[in-house]
Amino acid sequence: MIPKSLFLLAALALPIAPAVAAPRDETVHVVEPGETLNGIANRAGVSSEALAKANGLKAPYVVRLGQKLAIPRSRPAPVKTAAPKPDNAAAPARASGASATAKAAAAASSTAKAAIAAAGPPEQESVHVVQPGETLGGIAAAAKVPRVLIAEANGLQPPYAVRSGQKLQIPRTRRHTVKAGDTGFSISYKYAVPWEQIALANGFDPVAPVKPGQTLLIPTLLDPPSASGASVPVAAPTSAPTAAPLLAIPAPQSTPTTRGARFAWPVSGPIRRSFATGANHHDGIDIKAPEATMVRAAAAGTVRFAGMEKEQFGNLVVLDHGDGWFTAYAFLSRVTVKEGTRVAAGERVGLVGSTGLAKGNELHFEVRQNGKPVDPLDELPKAP
Repeated sequence: MIPKSLFLLAALALPIAPAVAAPRDETVHVVEPGETLNGIANRAGVSSEALAKANGLKAPYVVRLGQKLAIPRSRPAPVKTAAPKPDNAAAPARASGASATAKAAAAASSTAKAAIAAAGPPEQESVHVVQPGETLGGIAAAAKVPRVLIAEANGLQPPYAVRSGQKLQIPRTRRHTVKAGDTGFSISYKYAVPWEQIALANGFDPVAPVKPGQTLLIPTLLDPPSASGASVPVAAPTSAPTAAPLLAIPAPQSTPTTRGARFAWPVSGPIRRSFATGANHHDGIDIKAPEATMVRAAAAGTVRFAGMEKEQFGNLVVLDHGDGWFTAYAFLSRVTVKEGTRVAAGERVGLVGSTGLAKGNELHFEVRQNGKPVDPLDELPKAP
C-alpha cells in the first residue's frame, strides 16, 4: 500500500481561494490567500529578486496574508531625439528586415496564445506546458494548486526553476459518480488509485459496497518521477469473491518462459504501442492480433476482475499472481473467465477484440508489481 503521506486527503480537495491578479501598473500589493512571492512577481511583471529586495525579504521569502508589498517600478526612459534619416540605399532594406522580424515575432506570439487557449483554462489543466517567462509560483497561482504539490508531483528541487516548453503534471483531486455495475476494484483501476486510499478519503469501510449515484472523492497520489521519467501511481487491486468458471478452456502456454522472463506472451503479434512514462504515459503494450484470437494467461493466477470497464479498457481481465504481481488483459471482445477463478498458465482468459479505447483488433497488456506498472517487455521472453 502506498503510504498515507503520499496522497491528498479530502481537505486538500477544497478550492483554493484565487489570488487577485496584480495589474501591471500596481505599486503596492496586499497579499491574498494562497499567494507566493514568485506568483505576485510574475503577475506584476517584475523579478522575484527585485520584489524581495524592495521589501527587505530574506530567504525563504515567505509572505504573510494581508502583508503589503511595494512593487518596484522602473521609471520610463527619456524619449531620445530621432537620429538623422540615412540617405543611402540601405535604409529600405533595414526597414524591410525590421518589418519581417516584427511579423515573425507577432506570428510566434499568436501561435503561443493559440496553444495556451487550446489547453483550456489554467484552473482545469492537468498538464501545463511552460511558456517563456513563467515561474513555478505563477503557474501554481493560475492553476489554483499549491506550488509545493506541483514541485513534488514533478520531482522539482529548490530553487524550483522551470524551462520553457517543459511539461508539468498538475495534481488535481477528482470526483467519481458511481454507476450501475461499478465496483471498488473497477473504480480504483480506472483512476489508478488504491481502493483503500479512496475509501479512507471518503471516510467509509473499504469492504463496504459502493452504491449507484454515490459521489466519491478520488485523492491525488504524489509519486515523484524517477530519473527515467515520471511514474504514474496505480491501483492496488483488492480481493474479489469466488465464482464458478465460465468457458475456461485449458491450453498449453503459447510461449514458454525462459530464464529471466517472469511471464509468457498472452498473444502473438506486432506491438502497435509500447510502454511509456511521463506526460504521455502508457502503462502497458498494445499487441495487434486478429479478432477472436485466444488470449492466454501469462502465468498461473487468480482472476481478480473480469468484466466491462466502459470508458477505457473495455472488456478487462486482471490476474493476481501473488507476491504483488498482477497482469491485465484489455480491449477483449469477450471475457471467458469469472472473478475468483483460479487459472493455469496458458489458460484462455478472453478473445482479442476492439472494445474500450482500442485502435483496432488488439490486446492491451499490462504488468504491475506492488500496484505500479512496469514495462511488460522486461518480464517477457523475446517476442514470439
